[in-house]
Amino acid sequence: MIRYILILVVCLTPTAAFAAETEQPNVLFIVMDDLNDWVGCLGGHPQSLTPNLNRLAETGILFSNAHCAAPACNPSRTAIFTGRSPHRSGLYDNRQKMREVLPDAEIMPRTFSRHGYHSAGSGKLLHYFIDAPSWDDYFPEAKLENPFPRTLYPENRPLNLPRGGPWQYVETDWGALDATDEEYGGDSLVAEWISRQLAVQRKKPFFLSCGIYRPHEPWFVPKKYFEPFPLGSIQSPKGYKLDDLEDLPPEGKRRGPNRYFAHIQKNGQWNQAIQGYLASIHFADAMLGKVIQALDESPHASNTIVVLWSDHGWHLGEKQHWQKFTGWRVCTRVPLIIRVPKGCPGLPAGSIPAVCSQPVNLLSLFPTLLELCGLPAESEHDGPTLVPLLRDPKSEWPHVSITYLADPGSYAVSGDRWRLIHYANGDEELYDIQSDPHEWKNLAQDTIHAETLAELRAYAPRTFAPKRTPTEN
Repeated sequence: MIRYILILVVCLTPTAAFAAETEQPNVLFIVMDDLNDWVGCLGGHPQSLTPNLNRLAETGILFSNAHCAAPACNPSRTAIFTGRSPHRSGLYDNRQKMREVLPDAEIMPRTFSRHGYHSAGSGKLLHYFIDAPSWDDYFPEAKLENPFPRTLYPENRPLNLPRGGPWQYVETDWGALDATDEEYGGDSLVAEWISRQLAVQRKKPFFLSCGIYRPHEPWFVPKKYFEPFPLGSIQSPKGYKLDDLEDLPPEGKRRGPNRYFAHIQKNGQWNQAIQGYLASIHFADAMLGKVIQALDESPHASNTIVVLWSDHGWHLGEKQHWQKFTGWRVCTRVPLIIRVPKGCPGLPAGSIPAVCSQPVNLLSLFPTLLELCGLPAESEHDGPTLVPLLRDPKSEWPHVSITYLADPGSYAVSGDRWRLIHYANGDEELYDIQSDPHEWKNLAQDTIHAETLAELRAYAPRTFAPKRTPTEN
């Protein structure tokens, strides 16, 4: 009799009942393209307007020392969605094709689908293709393998920056459009589709990925997003310094100046370009706002993990450079915000809003989400899970963040204070971020820092996968 009573008590205990009915958390996975630290909560530019990013940061963990696995779209996104580091996968730059280099790699949405999730996505998530078999639903239609919905562009282009030659990326141009968000399309259509998905009550948990293309070039967005940034008020990047190349080694000097920045200055378009980037960030932030509002008003508001990241940073004249592809902090450092609700198997208490300054890498996102959702780890994944930092942002963290450049053997190591850029030919740069956040003073030749250099080098891999040459389109 006592035995039966005990069984009855256990069955009726609320804790046991909740444990039996634990819901699997949903995942809302948001990426903004080519966004550096020009975000209000990161303080990258005093004129940046990002109220929705700021609000999201206030409700989650803001990683203020987060870095990409590679400073280019293709290798960065491949690393995130496969969980494999560039130095192991062999995918180092934009010209390679993910399915040529990694024909059998399972990417994040397929892994979640295999574990019972409904995986859907919209916009640019991989590098200009969708990988249709990996998704349960997609907008635009996955079989088309074109992740971009209709987008309004000027009839006559270029609009503001003349072409400097065949070397110039055709999308390097900017300007305000006389159009509403709906007429503009693009990210507005992506945000609308994602918002509709969030409103659906599902039997399965979902993995929903939202690719916001701006502030990727071209910087054409509706004129209302330009209006807060009058041309006469535009301020130069905080990290710009005219003589910033003098203490760089030959390889650093080679990678610094490029034709873009000189061409932009020659045509008197630097302020206009900064204005276009700020306007595009403001637009992207507004699209984020629509998505987060839809989540907050949805039946999934209290059971959805939110992750926001950018694939890499962006130069607007720092080191006399334009675009990306470098190992400097302005290019490797990215916004990363993670918000975890209560009840997740990997973090039952959820996350408490905070800022974490530990050095982390986007390569950790895949294993982190698996752990948070109570799913088994994958042996192919290279990054350490961020769950210990989500539990306690000030906890011990024995890791650094490594960003791999386009040539095997070249990389940047980001620690809590120091940054090392090591080139394959042996050239090096060392920066004390604590006193020199813009990396203006290269300390690599100062013998007093020899031990620090050795410690940072020790984190780098000893071998690098060869770089596979892509086939012609």
